[in-house]
Amino acid sequence: MPYTPIVATLGYLLAPDRSSVLLIHRNARPGDLHLGKYNGLGGKLEADEDVVTGMRRELHEEAGVAVLDMTLRGTVSWPGFGKAGEDWLGFIFLITRFSGTPPPSNPEGTLEWVPVERILAFDLPLWPGDRFFLPLVFNADPRQFHGVMPYRDGQPVSWNYTLI
Repeated sequence: MPYTPIVATLGYLLAPDRSSVLLIHRNARPGDLHLGKYNGLGGKLEADEDVVTGMRRELHEEAGVAVLDMTLRGTVSWPGFGKAGEDWLGFIFLITRFSGTPPPSNPEGTLEWVPVERILAFDLPLWPGDRFFLPLVFNADPRQFHGVMPYRDGQPVSWNYTLI
């Protein structure tokens, strides 16, 4: 059977001093699959978009910023991740320069600048699988990671990745 995931972007916006990251605390929509969790910004790609255009659009819509510099850090395939077991494929970006000032919130929740150390200490309610790939997003290794993280019942089953 062909793999036909929902294609999405996930971006981590670094503060100018690189000590903190803008995350969304998904606390605004009761039926939200991500309710209560902290996450990067992003979302589903539109049919006429490439992943870079989609990431730029999502950051503008969700945080009111224009991306000036970003790097594709990697991809993660999440078979079975969705609410009804849908497969997702995420393109994960690190945004290192932007213009604009994010608002305190958006329709999905509160926007918060969180210290990178706190994110990597997993001192927040994050998705359980974030602990596997977030260190790869923020490390100094310039190589991209490309991973597979199957989910079952809201939990990661395994994690494998390749660096290139």
